Amino acid sequence: MVNVLVIGQGGRESALGRAFLRSPQVGQVFVAPGNAGMPMIGLTPVPINESETAALIAFAKTHVALTFVGPEQPLAGGLVDAFEAAGLPVFGPTKVLAQLESSKTFAKAFMARHHLPTAQALTVHSLPEAQTALAKFGAPIVIKADGLAAGKGVTVAQTLAAAQAAVTKLYAADAQTPVLLEEYLQGEEASVLAMFNGPKRVLFPLAQDHKRRFDGDAGPNTGGMGAYSPTPQFSAAQQKAAGDLVGQTLAGMASDGLSGCGVLYVGLMFTAAGPKILEYNLRFGDPETQVLLPQVENDFYQLTLDLLAGKAEPLKLDGHTYCGVVAVDPAYPGAGHPYPLVVPDAEQLKYWVPAGVAETAGGLVSSGGRIFAVIGEGSDLAEAQRQAYARMQPLQGALATRSDIGAKGLA
Repeated sequence: MVNVLVIGQGGRESALGRAFLRSPQVGQVFVAPGNAGMPMIGLTPVPINESETAALIAFAKTHVALTFVGPEQPLAGGLVDAFEAAGLPVFGPTKVLAQLESSKTFAKAFMARHHLPTAQALTVHSLPEAQTALAKFGAPIVIKADGLAAGKGVTVAQTLAAAQAAVTKLYAADAQTPVLLEEYLQGEEASVLAMFNGPKRVLFPLAQDHKRRFDGDAGPNTGGMGAYSPTPQFSAAQQKAAGDLVGQTLAGMASDGLSGCGVLYVGLMFTAAGPKILEYNLRFGDPETQVLLPQVENDFYQLTLDLLAGKAEPLKLDGHTYCGVVAVDPAYPGAGHPYPLVVPDAEQLKYWVPAGVAETAGGLVSSGGRIFAVIGEGSDLAEAQRQAYARMQPLQGALATRSDIGAKGLA
């Protein structure tokens, strides 16, 4: 039996840890730094922060056969490069490759260079330049901070006044930051993810995230309020088109000398003119991971090893639909305060995915925006959605959820 280290602390890392634990080859899954809910689902938190590169390398050398990096910040900071330099097996993109997520302008130039369909955009570098450009663009318009923003760096401005306020806020924080002004696309969003190494890839089914805070896609952008997969509203032709864009992106990486392995997440908008790329991430999405990995019947540890060795086996899927509902602090995406949590029983733990969970002398409390997810499973989306909300009800307490996760797939 081997041990695995997962870097990160949220719901995505809980889902990854669970997937590794299902492998008959894996004895223990360590998560650095993890969260206080993880021991309840069989994972072992390690008190090493994601940014403590030397300590993570020292731990991995002694305790594990493989490291899998979950979040974007350590990837953008070059954690994989450091592990590779130390001769340690690690799955994730290098710092150069992670620029496809860490810099919106880098990604946009990549898409243009390789003729990948995306929204028209302009990069500006100062507030006056942004204000002049907005007057020409008009509204609605999409405004994106150039760097990492944990899923919350996008403003969809429906009016020119809202757009001006958004760029003013960005430049108040950093007067020189590049900002992307982007054409507003209409259609339905989907996420397509693939694990890859060079041209070799393992493609997952489409998922749909719910980024807006409130029902009906109202309110501010968040890191994600829930997701479901597969997505019955998208045709086989649309799913193939999504997979083709993954292939074209990987070919573009090879053409640019962006070698390496990792997870490619392509955020898509299916418009009347066909699918267009909204964004790239170079890691598993949260909350998509929580509804994608339970579908996989392959040995996830072996799947990862095979990709590191340059081999890719097709996914074996269980044919079920999964719906994940996220419980959040009522103030999310703003700052909240600790709430006491209902402790799941043994049956509830099977469907509970801890994220912002801390432990105090009085028991478990919330610690952050997204606290946990609850997963429903069914033969179709209606059953998966029903199960998810039924399982959430006794655990929600004072926390907030959206009540319409999966509604677009049922429409």
